[in-house]
Amino acid sequence: MKYSKIRNLFSALIMLCCLFFANNVHAMHISEGILPFNWAALWFVLAIPFVGYGLYRLKKLSSLDPSFKPLVGLMAAVVFIISCMPIPVPTAGTCSHPCGTGISGILVGPAISILVAAIALLIQALFLAHGGLSTWGADILSMGVMGSFAGFLTFKTLRSMKINIAVSGFMAGLLADWATYFTTSVVLASGIRGDSPFLPLFWKILVAFIPTQVPLGILEGAMTAGMVVLLYKKRPDLLVKMKVLKPEEVTV
Repeated sequence: MKYSKIRNLFSALIMLCCLFFANNVHAMHISEGILPFNWAALWFVLAIPFVGYGLYRLKKLSSLDPSFKPLVGLMAAVVFIISCMPIPVPTAGTCSHPCGTGISGILVGPAISILVAAIALLIQALFLAHGGLSTWGADILSMGVMGSFAGFLTFKTLRSMKINIAVSGFMAGLLADWATYFTTSVVLASGIRGDSPFLPLFWKILVAFIPTQVPLGILEGAMTAGMVVLLYKKRPDLLVKMKVLKPEEVTV
């Protein structure tokens, strides 16, 4: 019942996002047509195995626990809404925005978080003109793969070092966001450089992200920390169930 109410709330929020951003279209994510076909195809081929493994993990975990699918649905809504806040970056052919894959990587694991990001990116490309279909694979790699693994590994590493859960969550969200834009800079510089050297263009794109992505990364770190701490206080059993924390950690 609780999941049903929360799911309905997020569905309403998604509809509001669609109505708002449909009239305020920006070049969200990596724009359609920015990458040459060969580079777009390469990133797509590299991304598909991660999405396939995410589907496998979802099917496996859902068969063990039927309540897992509603949680994944909630994470998909969270990632969709958080990543639907574009701030255009001049000359870069893309936008800055929070990603949400830090928190999803922590709660449902990086494999399923990649699947969640892929679905959110596809819906945004199809209905909001945010990103593109040809650049879907590149966006999955930057936001889904790098963001999810950076958030998950950062949180797990810091917790293994007995770092406070709020600090661990903050750093996970921060580094997930920054890892996404580091990868986006690599993808863009590789694809559009032509015969020019890679590094000068890479640094130019990366520096273009700094004014927007530094504060947005801090904001995402704060949001991730807030979500993890809230769950820790209200539903520690859920964190244990998702293997985010060990049973003994909820009493610390």
